[in-house]
Amino acid sequence: MPETTPDTIQSSAVAADWALDPADADACERLARTLCGSDHDQVDTPEWVARARDAWEDLPFPLRRGVRRFRRHSGPHGTLVIGGLPVDRAALPATPSVPGSVQRRATVSAALLTMVACGLGEPLAYLAEKSGALVQDVVPVPGQESFHGNAGSVPLSFHTENGFHPHPPDYVVFLCLRADHDRRAGMRVAGIRRALPLLTPAGRQALFAPEFITTPPPSFGPDAGATESDVRPRPVLSGAVEDPDIRMAQLVTTPLTPRAAAALAEFGRACEATARTLRLNPGDLVVIDNRVTVHGRTAFHPRYDGADRWLQRTYVTTDLRRSRDHRPDDGHVLAR
Repeated sequence: MPETTPDTIQSSAVAADWALDPADADACERLARTLCGSDHDQVDTPEWVARARDAWEDLPFPLRRGVRRFRRHSGPHGTLVIGGLPVDRAALPATPSVPGSVQRRATVSAALLTMVACGLGEPLAYLAEKSGALVQDVVPVPGQESFHGNAGSVPLSFHTENGFHPHPPDYVVFLCLRADHDRRAGMRVAGIRRALPLLTPAGRQALFAPEFITTPPPSFGPDAGATESDVRPRPVLSGAVEDPDIRMAQLVTTPLTPRAAAALAEFGRACEATARTLRLNPGDLVVIDNRVTVHGRTAFHPRYDGADRWLQRTYVTTDLRRSRDHRPDDGHVLAR
């Protein structure tokens, strides 16, 4: 086993892996504006997504190259952070503060997210979460401070997105529109490629066994519609022993045996030991490989003054066809 230990890998605040130069950022903004030219441009229509898919090909080459390289292999951290994207700050409205906030109308930020999603695969949403919107707001909501999800401001534990579902997203893409006032909020990420060497052989073996149940997260609400097959026992790790995939959410993954409980705790410690904290600035785009990386959030203090932290999020699948039986009319929203 490599000599890497929890004491040799420390959490750190991480800036962007690289940033667009101003000329490329301007080109991105001009292209995004072609997708939001009128009040009739709606993010969730198949026609608009098709336009965004075509527009992806016209984005600046450095951005397309970086995303495509990450798509082929997401690297040791399973995370890509690109700075300098335009978010139309001058025209940005107040940060939303209502439950279930989403972006239905085409905006520069929604256009950028959707174009990048189309470069990675196809955008995806779940009807039971955020009413099936393709672009979702991640904002603090008054009265939901302790909510363990995107509306809260307490620490959010490590999870992969929608691991309970037969078709979880392959990537999660975030774009920072506003940072929090105190610059305390951090997106925490931990990849299996760094955590795996810290696991004992017994822990690895247990994590590959179907001895865990993951239920829908709180963001899906009480009527998530999970079927018995959706919440059947699964392993936390699957696939290649030397480079496995993850399905796990610390809040809603339940071990079914004593060895599973011990292994899940061991995995949590390995994630903590190898985690990085991303302090995002406006215009930072984060792509998380949801297959090999868990993410969470540190606590922060919202003020509910219209200028709170505001991220927008979209999910991506590399193979839309595999979820066809869950998507009415071959759309981008999984109805069950």
